[in-house]
Amino acid sequence: MKVTVIGYWGAYPAAGSATSGYLFERDGFRMLVDCGSGVLSRMQQFVKISDVDAVVLSHYHHDHIADIGALQYACLVKNTLNETSDILPIYGHAEEKEKFDQLTHQYTKGHRYNPEDPLQVGPFTIDFQKTQHPVACYGMRVSDGEHSVVYTADTSYMKEWIGFAEEADLLITDTNFYKGMDGSKAGHMTSEEAATIAAEAKVDTLWLSHLPHFGQLPRLRQEAEDVFKGTIQIAEEGLSWSG
Repeated sequence: MKVTVIGYWGAYPAAGSATSGYLFERDGFRMLVDCGSGVLSRMQQFVKISDVDAVVLSHYHHDHIADIGALQYACLVKNTLNETSDILPIYGHAEEKEKFDQLTHQYTKGHRYNPEDPLQVGPFTIDFQKTQHPVACYGMRVSDGEHSVVYTADTSYMKEWIGFAEEADLLITDTNFYKGMDGSKAGHMTSEEAATIAAEAKVDTLWLSHLPHFGQLPRLRQEAEDVFKGTIQIAEEGLSWSG
């Protein structure tokens, strides 16, 4: 399995970058997890839009789904030019029915996942963890039978993450605040909280993502290193992990 960061900012993309988007690959199958603002543009540095086989969404805040509309138009253009009728599956929860219904377009089809049950998407098995966030949001544990990657999506700190992420090869965390700040009302975590999950879950590698637009980002890593002694990286476009 290979995971590549496409977008990593919280709220809105800094110049020339994107908000949340992560590309999972195995055996030629490509799954995009979240599709925030700028993701469609930046993803084409790595794969063609037509190479994406499925999309899975954590929730419906704009910084995680802003490019879904553009992706639907891309599917329309591709099928029109090629005289094909390929349908791209987009998986989301149905707790916000109006937003879920918008996942279906001429050449995209919205598929409801049940967060109580594992979801099979190509070679990947996805288990879900409901997060603490102002809207319904689900983190994911993505496994390919050999390795596991946990993505917290947007969440404030919960002790449940420790068991959910136990011994994951890679943990991708919401890190929207610095140590000593309170991100709970906004539904986000600090560097220290992200590192605490990584340490207690005994994961191998921690990626700090969903980054803030204030402060000095290297400080996030320094604060996390005080708690977690494994590999820590600050998310950036093109950062990849393979296992």
